[in-house]
Amino acid sequence: MTNKQFLEPLNRVPNVTVAFWLIKLMAVTMGETAADYLAVNLGLGLTLTSIIMTSILTLVMGLQFSQRRYVPGVYWGTVVLISIVGTLVTDNLTDNFGVALQLSTALFSVALIAVFVIWYQFEKTLSIHTIFTARRERFYWLAILLTFALGTAAGDLVAESFDFGYLTTAIVFLVVIAVIAIAHFVFKFDGIFTFWLAYIFTRPLGASIGDLLSQPVEYGGLGFGTIYTSLGFLASIVLIVLFMTHSERGPDTAKLSL
Repeated sequence: MTNKQFLEPLNRVPNVTVAFWLIKLMAVTMGETAADYLAVNLGLGLTLTSIIMTSILTLVMGLQFSQRRYVPGVYWGTVVLISIVGTLVTDNLTDNFGVALQLSTALFSVALIAVFVIWYQFEKTLSIHTIFTARRERFYWLAILLTFALGTAAGDLVAESFDFGYLTTAIVFLVVIAVIAIAHFVFKFDGIFTFWLAYIFTRPLGASIGDLLSQPVEYGGLGFGTIYTSLGFLASIVLIVLFMTHSERGPDTAKLSL
């Protein structure tokens, strides 16, 4: 390693790869089902679940910020927890405060755009390939939280308020993501712009998949339940992260950037 390489700052988030999108999709799917399991099936309720999960997220986020490079286990643990908390934010607005999904979708959209504008004003870039400083990382995680909250609201809006059902909703968002991918890879749309669009829309896709797998058959699901669905995706995430951590050439080396 040269002195120049040694002095170069290290990115604190992973490369955008096939494995990145795979784990991200599983993480947001688990975020949907785990939030439902803790609040409903375990009987903790939205308020207590939100307090517990936000407290755990705060601790893990502190660990993430203490890193000076990308550490798979810490990073993806943070993503899973922030996915759960993002889901709970939207669920609290809807169930505890009576905020309509149309309004919460609009509010989160405006908030996310505002974060991007302020982020760009300070840093002159929204690229996740240059998360070298604590300030950039704060903007990054705030944007991630809002994408999860927005994705939950948008997914619930399409699946429930528009009465599309979980399977149709998943197909709709899968088509949207395919269009974004085509726009980037075929028509060469800006990579940063298409990345964030895809990141937003994988949240409602994952939520729809989670609901499809976990919800009872009479409600349009497959009836696997929230506990088994959550544990299945958690186990898959852990296995992939362990492989990425201990393998010299794991899935994270197969780049497929958006």
